[in-house]
Amino acid sequence: MNAATELRFPFGDVVATPGADALLREHNIAPVRLLARHLSGDWGQVSADDAQANEAAVATGGRILSSYAVGGQTVWLLTEGDRSATTFLLPAEY
Repeated sequence: MNAATELRFPFGDVVATPGADALLREHNIAPVRLLARHLSGDWGQVSADDAQANEAAVATGGRILSSYAVGGQTVWLLTEGDRSATTFLLPAEY
């Protein structure tokens, strides 16, 4: 992330499941790029209801979910409600 990225919420430890890690490596995607999008409020490809829930979670607490397309697959970023961790994962790994 660069200094200009506005972080809208704390994110805790950043971890990745094996599948998400392999997919990002396979497609040469730096995880920090997706993390910056997530932390700035660019939720990616989520429904309008999920985007609204994310906005509420930023303001009041709660889990935050972003979804990004990578190589024809989907990678989720999930920040826990207590902000202890943010996880990169594939939907099948949930």
